[in-house]
Amino acid sequence: MSKNKKSPQILSSVRNSLRILKSFSTFEPSKKVSELSESLGLAKSTVSRLLSTLASEGFVIKDKKTNEYRLGLSVLTLGGIVTNNLEIHTEAAPVLNKLVNDTGETAHLAIMDGLDTIYIHKEECHHPVRILTHVGRRNPSYSTSSGKVLLAYSEDDTVDKVIENGLVAHTQNSITNPDELRNELEVIRQKGYSVSTEELTIGTRSVAAPIRDHTGKVVSAITVVGPIQRMKDYKIPEIGRKVIEAGKDASERLGYDERFVHRFT
Repeated sequence: MSKNKKSPQILSSVRNSLRILKSFSTFEPSKKVSELSESLGLAKSTVSRLLSTLASEGFVIKDKKTNEYRLGLSVLTLGGIVTNNLEIHTEAAPVLNKLVNDTGETAHLAIMDGLDTIYIHKEECHHPVRILTHVGRRNPSYSTSSGKVLLAYSEDDTVDKVIENGLVAHTQNSITNPDELRNELEVIRQKGYSVSTEELTIGTRSVAAPIRDHTGKVVSAITVVGPIQRMKDYKIPEIGRKVIEAGKDASERLGYDERFVHRFT
């Protein structure tokens, strides 16, 4: 079979419906048929039919005043089922709570999906001034502390793909040089934790460490994030130590035994 031919097992209508759902984001929570048609390269009539079907099952909702669509509660329901059944989510939740208490900053659990990093759980701090972050939001892995930790323990070809995809500057502190990124990933492996200072968002700083599963593979990252005014330079080593300990705690809850670390690194 030619590589250009689609698998007979893949339904284009289902695939396009999923593409529509995945096109919504925190920054673009609602869209019109014309916008989806243009961005996805589909006919307006096709998009309209697919949206009507998705709406009938509660996956999207149409605003009759603006004619814009947004995600419906059915997506939230499925997301909750996935999250609640992720072992790492269940086991790491108490660790995140402790980390918030120990550092006074918001803590997150993050995983890699493709070349991006996604927060799958969040425990908010008690400060009146907080950093706005979103569970489910995709972030470029090379511009966040959690993403850099996950890249540091990824296969070389994953790092190569991130670089080939382009290191776009989100702020003046973003890493855009491939050699600089590779060097930083090596430093992260040596230190055991990663720091991101205004690499994605001005005024914020985050610190992250890896979480391993029972085989020793790094499957997630635990991170704290806050404003630079609170997360000052002199505090970072101590925060790094606490995040590393939290990562080890979460790893042990997943069955990881540090005595066998040499077998997997």
